[in-house]
Amino acid sequence: MVPAGSVISGAFLAVFISLRLWAGVCADYNDPKEEARIPEVAVSPQMQSRERKTEVPALDLPPPFHVVRLREMGDAFAHAKAIAAEEGAGTVVHVGRFDLAEFAVVFEPEEPLQVARAVFYAGMVALRDALAAHAPPERTITFTWPDAIHVEGGLVGGGRLGWPTRAAETAPPEWLVFGASIRTVAMGDKDAGLRPLAAALDEEGFDDLGSGRLVESFTRHLMVALDAWRTGEFATVTREFLHRLTTEKVAMPSLDRNGDLLVRWRGQQEPDRHVLASALATPTWLDPKTGAPRS
Repeated sequence: MVPAGSVISGAFLAVFISLRLWAGVCADYNDPKEEARIPEVAVSPQMQSRERKTEVPALDLPPPFHVVRLREMGDAFAHAKAIAAEEGAGTVVHVGRFDLAEFAVVFEPEEPLQVARAVFYAGMVALRDALAAHAPPERTITFTWPDAIHVEGGLVGGGRLGWPTRAAETAPPEWLVFGASIRTVAMGDKDAGLRPLAAALDEEGFDDLGSGRLVESFTRHLMVALDAWRTGEFATVTREFLHRLTTEKVAMPSLDRNGDLLVRWRGQQEPDRHVLASALATPTWLDPKTGAPRS
């Protein structure tokens, strides 16, 4: 069991990102960045002319991250899983949408899948921290277990985790993919009072936080979370997740080593166990019809 204040071994760092990409990164990830890598696609002269007019600035990501861009109708999470084995750790797939910040990042674990899933919490905390860095003062940003993020009680999106279908629980999976989607602009009915359970960043006063800026901020906060794991201080990350987790007041939550949520109640000898692997199977925040956060 990993209670909120305990320390997880720094040896698990390899769960998150391959050592060949990680070496020397944590200490100087704010140095000049690697050039974004975009897949080459054959296009006509007419398309080239049109694309020059709508060219999107390259993302400014710290090494070892490199970017693969998709057009507006792309699915970052699905695409990242499809190319994870070939592209490897540090790949960031980004969809160029104005209403959603949609992206996914690839990891290469060296720990068994049943332990490696804990990377999900590093991704969630990094996502929240990226939002908090651009939020207006005193905005409340919270989690609903396992995967949803709320601003002032309104759902803005969440995270998800994928792994190979046939991966064994007791062996390292070939890859893991953390995906995220955050509603940046309210679409359709603009009256927030008609959808009190949903929110968008533009409605909550964020400082013009577009999709690209959020991805850039996320990768830097993710590096901080991974460095905490490397130095044996990942408990700071798990404490942050649990501190921001919405629960009943009398509940006493903690995280097991495999990422399961354990909730203790007064007078109850054994905690209630909420299995992370099962909970991640269907994202609670995702509208399957639109592929976006629920409204």
